[in-house]
Amino acid sequence: MKKIKNIAGLVITVCLFWSCSQAQNAPDEALEPAADKKILIVYLSRTNNTKAIAEMIQKYVDGDLAAVELQTPYPENYTQTVDQVAKENAAGYLPPLKTKIADIEKYDVIFFGFPTWGMQLPPPMKSFLSQYQLKGKTIIPFNTNAGYGVGSGFRDVKKLSPDSNILEGFTIEGGKEKDGVLFVMEGNKQKKAQEQVESWLRKISML
Repeated sequence: MKKIKNIAGLVITVCLFWSCSQAQNAPDEALEPAADKKILIVYLSRTNNTKAIAEMIQKYVDGDLAAVELQTPYPENYTQTVDQVAKENAAGYLPPLKTKIADIEKYDVIFFGFPTWGMQLPPPMKSFLSQYQLKGKTIIPFNTNAGYGVGSGFRDVKKLSPDSNILEGFTIEGGKEKDGVLFVMEGNKQKKAQEQVESWLRKISML
């Protein structure tokens, strides 16, 4: 009987040691998918809130930062821009981009940031996904909005990138240009946003 107890004790000890060893190795294993990846952080930002999130992401994962700019910028007037975007969405128009990324094929992971415009993915970002061949690449969307949510933005990314690996997106409330509230990612808001970004990156195994 004593021999059986000793064997049982040995088995329990071995199991506990193996479990602890696995728990200690888990964080390292989570880092492996992103450790040797070439990362691009591309974003569209009208009021700098999406830019602020893009820069937070870069702080954690490094990578190259690229702002999406148009050959013909949208009007500075908010109402005029809203009207123009609505027409572009209705017509399926893809505005030409000034931004050029000649060596996009070298990137494995693309963080893809945009504000919510008309509850959709903004036309310039549709242009980007239509212009570049992203087959086989990992796309990670992130979004800022005026409190109404991402709309169909994340679904639009998946629809326009059917051959890419789309990870869970991140969305956060930013400014409200309609009400004259523009940049808000500063002070306590910036700190909270940074904490949320870090938590999200860990959840998708990018940290």
